Amino acid sequence: MNIFDRYAPFVQDFIYRNNWESLRAIQVAAGDAIFNTDDNVLLSASTASGKTEAAFFPIITLFSEDMPSSVGAIYIGPLKALINDQFMRLNDLCEEAHIPVWHWHGDVLQTHKNKMLKNPSGILQITPESLEALLIHKHSAISRLFGDLRFIVIDEVHSLMRGDRGGQTLCLIERLSKMAGVSPRRIGLSATIGDPKAAGELLSRGTGRKTIIPQIAAKGIKWRLSMEHFYTSGVQAAKDYENKFALSVPEAATDTASQNADPGIGYIFEHTRGKKCLIFVNSREECEAVTTTLRQYCEAKHESDRFLIHHGNLSASYRETAEAEMKDDDSTKTTVTTATLELGIDIGRLERAFQIDAPFTVSSFLQRMGRTGRRDLPPEMWFVMREEMPEPRAMLPETIPWKLIQGIALVQVYLEERWVEPPKTDRLPFSLLYHQTMSTLASCGEMSPAELASRVLTLSSFNRISRDDYKILLRHLIETDHIQQTENGGLIVGLAGERLTNSYKFYAVFQENEEYTVRCESHELGTIVKPPPRGEKIAIAGKVWIVEEVDHKHHLVYCEEVRGKVPAYFGECPGDINTKILLRMKDVLKENKSYPYLMKNACARLEQARHTAANSMLTEESLINLGGNMWCLFPWLGTYSFLALERFIKIKCAPLLGIKGIDSSRPYFIQFTMKASKEDFITTLRRLAVEDFDPMELVYKDEVPIFEKYDEYVPAELVKKGFSYGVLDIDEMKKRILEINL
Repeated sequence: MNIFDRYAPFVQDFIYRNNWESLRAIQVAAGDAIFNTDDNVLLSASTASGKTEAAFFPIITLFSEDMPSSVGAIYIGPLKALINDQFMRLNDLCEEAHIPVWHWHGDVLQTHKNKMLKNPSGILQITPESLEALLIHKHSAISRLFGDLRFIVIDEVHSLMRGDRGGQTLCLIERLSKMAGVSPRRIGLSATIGDPKAAGELLSRGTGRKTIIPQIAAKGIKWRLSMEHFYTSGVQAAKDYENKFALSVPEAATDTASQNADPGIGYIFEHTRGKKCLIFVNSREECEAVTTTLRQYCEAKHESDRFLIHHGNLSASYRETAEAEMKDDDSTKTTVTTATLELGIDIGRLERAFQIDAPFTVSSFLQRMGRTGRRDLPPEMWFVMREEMPEPRAMLPETIPWKLIQGIALVQVYLEERWVEPPKTDRLPFSLLYHQTMSTLASCGEMSPAELASRVLTLSSFNRISRDDYKILLRHLIETDHIQQTENGGLIVGLAGERLTNSYKFYAVFQENEEYTVRCESHELGTIVKPPPRGEKIAIAGKVWIVEEVDHKHHLVYCEEVRGKVPAYFGECPGDINTKILLRMKDVLKENKSYPYLMKNACARLEQARHTAANSMLTEESLINLGGNMWCLFPWLGTYSFLALERFIKIKCAPLLGIKGIDSSRPYFIQFTMKASKEDFITTLRRLAVEDFDPMELVYKDEVPIFEKYDEYVPAELVKKGFSYGVLDIDEMKKRILEINL
């Protein structure tokens, strides 16, 4: 029997109604794996290839034949927007078969959640954070809610494979399975898996099952890809370039003395007119700044506002308004966004995506490119690289357009090798260990130390944590009253721990800044961090507001809309760049080849950078003298091996070589002054690198390197150990040191 014939009649009818002429390869492969085996399944295929349907067509067919007596499948999505979108898609599909579909996250009404609690059935769509809350507060009901759970579908599984949030998701699945006495199959969905075998092993941790990874031959897809470069002001890199995008904006509209608009933003403004587009940026601050500027251009050109905004700090009403507008095929509005629209939400017939500067990962580039190219249109992305023109007397490293070179490298490693970042599985997640320890106690109540250790240390995310280290953590938590020991020797949550576990913010393991809710009259605009005092201006929801009152006790900011342009206040936005990208950046500067997607300014700027690199021997020698005692090291290392090298030089090499004034532009270069010679520097680095040293030596004196959200509650010795052995990439650093040329 072929897979289509195996589907339930209502699934077949759905396919006919949608005029699908045939099943896609991923749907046939998924159906075969789900119907005919008891294994886990990892479905990796391009965006908009039908992965969600590939997973759920067989699942709901099986449900229609033997309806689960509880929730039968959990769908875990990383974003509220993705869950909202999938809820509508699955609801339409399942309605005819009377299979309920529930969604559950912070923006869902409690009445909807209560209906699911009273009638646990069908499919539950939920974020990791809401699942954490469910395990804590509904512990006694877990077996009733999930006693016949058969499948757990993890969407965008690649986004959960490089940090604590992915570890938390696996912990939650394992904890729920033990509490409910079930062994559900896991199905992972992603368009951008870098190492499918490693991802499959991670997906199957703790299940005793293997993971089937169907090999789907990808169809050849043509991209429409362009990359242009702009100086934010002045003459552009291509001398004969007609700078027609430097729009003149009246002072009344800008509220500044400047009359010249950023030509890169002007370029985007002109090429979004009459089209539905997305503009991706790498931070929430830039999202606000770009939206504000584009809206000012509308005002200056006497056009109606055609720009929307979408990021994680906006209120649900603003996010959902943008999502609804983007789904309208007749809309010609453009949304400026961060990673919140990077993942699989269907935004209809999108004509073009813009990317301002380079994203941090190939995975992110592919996800953002994949937002376009749906409904028979080719994927189309326009990169816009912006930089301030280097000063005439700028030193060498400041004359290289790093973001342009990074963007080219990201594109090239995928085009040439189909390379995507692999999962990171060698961490020592002590912050997550604290979180899951407290969550387990908050959920289950009093437990003996041995029982608690048995519950927590057996979770697969903690396979590198020793029992001795866990004893150190528990003793510390008892001393700090996060855990309390009862008279009979049992452990319960202590007073200090209750203050944390009783807060909704406890459910998340990713870093959060101290947020203030911003309101204008009855409208909630979103949240900011570090609010300015009364009378100052803030940017949120793509507009500028003047602060009228700050209520620090209740974390509220009251404001009124004004004109202008000011920075936003959302906290820092770190990036994690792989060494593979840095090495390809080096080759971009070194090779003498053109890239067909580069536009006029970008070609000219790349030629300038290559000329500078060749004259300075930048790609041949890692250590360059900038004049006198000033040196610059170009290690071509990714973020965490670069960080290890930076500390290695400061702590172990600087005292021996007279190195001072170390100034890093991570992960591109390190500047410093040095009394020693170049030969002495490289010889010393090599000698110290081959010596057997403890990575803990790369922690500064009296430093406790807080890196993850709950590190501050972990004993200092474990924080240092987790940072040294789990964050810093010592091995890659050593390898590169031994490759440095004299």
